[in-house]
Amino acid sequence: MVIRQEQETEYQMIERVIIKAFENLERSDQTEHKLVTKLRNTEGYIPELALVATEDGEIVGHILLTKIQINNGTHSVTSLALAPVSVLPREQNKGIGKKLVQKGLQHAKQLGFPSVIVLGHPDYYVKFGFAKASSFDIHAPFEVPDEAFMALELEKGALEKVSGIVDYPPAFS
Repeated sequence: MVIRQEQETEYQMIERVIIKAFENLERSDQTEHKLVTKLRNTEGYIPELALVATEDGEIVGHILLTKIQINNGTHSVTSLALAPVSVLPREQNKGIGKKLVQKGLQHAKQLGFPSVIVLGHPDYYVKFGFAKASSFDIHAPFEVPDEAFMALELEKGALEKVSGIVDYPPAFS
């Protein structure tokens, strides 16, 4: 398996992977592929943090991390949103998603981003060091289960003096 940056010529293939990955999930509204397309057209899109996993030349997984802000009314801090992680159903539970997340977080750290926010399954993301965002006094701009809204410091202490509401780009709406 190879993990590398997505290429513009692969957008249709990536869209199919995302659609397939979420088509049978109850907690999905099946619009994740539209979200990725919208996010690519925002200032928050970082090409180096849009990754694909390939096996024998076929795209089997995708991950996207985009810039967000954490605002407390007087101060704003840049962070990243991890969303979505997509793996073809026939390739799930083989460690592809894990490798995509690890590589995405590694690249984000190398690029100097201090933290990452994710809305996802707590049992999965805790494996990467994510903790409840509320423990950092960081909250979602909408109602979500506390344990599903998580944050990760890529730099030790990066969220110690950060608090507020995550400001997602309009593409997330």
